[in-house]
Amino acid sequence: MDHTAVLAAYDRQIRQNLDPDGPGVVVERADGVVRRVGGAHDWNGVLWSDLDESTADAAIAAQVRHFTSRGLEFEWKAYSHDLPADLPERLLAAGFTPEDPETLMVAAVDELPLDAGPPEGVRLVPVTDAAGVRLMVDVHERAFGTDGTALGKQLLDQFTTAPDTIAAVVALAGDVPVSSARLEFCPGTDFAGLWGGGTVTEWRGRGIYRALIAHRARIAADHGVRHLQVDASSQSRPILRRLGFAELGTTTPYIHKP
Repeated sequence: MDHTAVLAAYDRQIRQNLDPDGPGVVVERADGVVRRVGGAHDWNGVLWSDLDESTADAAIAAQVRHFTSRGLEFEWKAYSHDLPADLPERLLAAGFTPEDPETLMVAAVDELPLDAGPPEGVRLVPVTDAAGVRLMVDVHERAFGTDGTALGKQLLDQFTTAPDTIAAVVALAGDVPVSSARLEFCPGTDFAGLWGGGTVTEWRGRGIYRALIAHRARIAADHGVRHLQVDASSQSRPILRRLGFAELGTTTPYIHKP
């Protein structure tokens, strides 16, 4: 895989030219940025910026005004190769709060191992309705320790209005949800994203995360997807690296609250 070419394609297809991907969502291009704007429970933020030292501060201030006037929290998704080089410092000065950086990792679908299954006693069940979403939210809250209300609303909207853009799965030990994850398609691009992979503490280290990667990679292959992309945490990065994902850079969420 040509890392430079794939990163350029990712920037072009996913960050610069992404189509609206949810009910009421708009993708706007203004003030040197590409931003996604939706409702209060949607992900709102800046996907891409084409800035330099002379334009960055004004563009940052314009985004703060735009989202704050709508009462929306938003994220500026900054990548390690974005310009200007001091963009993170400028975001901090404008009142943004950084969250933990993640590693942008990409793999060619046709180079991934697809045969990994769940451990004994665990089964993978597709999620297609509100009952399945409730199981995913339960896993999310236990695995990550954060409230899953907004995630639940987002997933229900997506399953209701754009079911072809998502494939979700929950891992059950008996009838107890212990892990979950989703695959999000980006129609018209070479990429699909792996999101939300989380396993409750007592079930980690048993191969469930690997099985969820393989499960979603098989679905991606069936849909003709060329590349899978992950914003990987420090916990998932070693597993993904062993499976064949390449590190193309880092991405840090900078959060601004109205």
